[in-house]
Amino acid sequence: MTTESPFLDIRAAAKTFGGTTVLDGVDLGVAKGEFVSLLGPSGCGKTTLLRIVAGLLAADSGTTVLDGTDISRKPPHHRDVGVVFQSYALFPHLTVAENVAFGLEARGLPRQEITATVSRYLDLIHMSALADRSVRALSGGQQQRVAVARALAVKPKLMLLDEPFSALDRKLRETMQIELKRLLREVGTTAIFVTHDQEEALTMSDRIAVMNRGRIEQLADPATIYQRPATIFALEFVGLSTRIAGTVAGSADAGEVLIDTAFGRVRARGRFAAGSPVLVGVRPELMAIGEQAGANTIRAKLTDIVFQGSRVQAHFAAPEGEQIQVESVGALPDGLAPGADVPVNWPVADTLLYPGSTP
Repeated sequence: MTTESPFLDIRAAAKTFGGTTVLDGVDLGVAKGEFVSLLGPSGCGKTTLLRIVAGLLAADSGTTVLDGTDISRKPPHHRDVGVVFQSYALFPHLTVAENVAFGLEARGLPRQEITATVSRYLDLIHMSALADRSVRALSGGQQQRVAVARALAVKPKLMLLDEPFSALDRKLRETMQIELKRLLREVGTTAIFVTHDQEEALTMSDRIAVMNRGRIEQLADPATIYQRPATIFALEFVGLSTRIAGTVAGSADAGEVLIDTAFGRVRARGRFAAGSPVLVGVRPELMAIGEQAGANTIRAKLTDIVFQGSRVQAHFAAPEGEQIQVESVGALPDGLAPGADVPVNWPVADTLLYPGSTP
């Protein structure tokens, strides 16, 4: 039984700048038509990886294969890759239609084909009525759409997007996320999207590659990344989390272990030897204030209540490096005030467990 090769296959990509390792042998496979986000903090290597795929930067080692062809040593204009940067890089002296047509004209396509293609992509980005307008007269969101249409019009095998929404305000950014996802799905283009915004990655991606210090810590679909982060870094970087240090006290039933923490004993699924330092992780929305039979329950001192519109967060005192917070869609229990010592519970099945550091 054979396994189909990835449409984009990056193998052992490595890059060092001035003695600092920026990419440490990264492997990444992307299926045809898939939307994969590279998610991580500044300096993790995500933009460097994107630029290597685009041919704008040479890797120190490793290979990049696109649709069965090794493009590692090909110049950017021979890679059949479209790129959209943060700055959009539109031509200010050209109209909207002329910007979209630029790449088509550079390829020497017949005028009739250029006109039809430009018309199609302007319709896809809902800007047919602005075809003759100067791009200098457009809003940031409109310019971003033109930049995407220009890159897609030449029908690249692969689309690379380097934080294209970073200059937009929050509401417009959220609108453009949905628009871009719709557009790429309609056209059927394979895409890699670079972002440091976790919500953006969760919203748009088929899969997310969580990057840290030049490596991919986890590559999975958004639900798995959020619900079952593979590492402490993935837990902390993607979404909010409660994190409590503890020591394994022994084994329990059904593959569970008992963990002693400064706030009480809890249970979690895992295989750790007695005496092992561990870190207990829980998503705040899975926690509740009060006691619940069969659930993990600790007691902690409430320090702050934060109202966030549709959500309310309760924060609790914890040692440095630890964090306890509960997130509720509805109101918190009546009479709750900072300074109170209250029970907090969550399901044992939702408890995440990671190796901890030795004091």
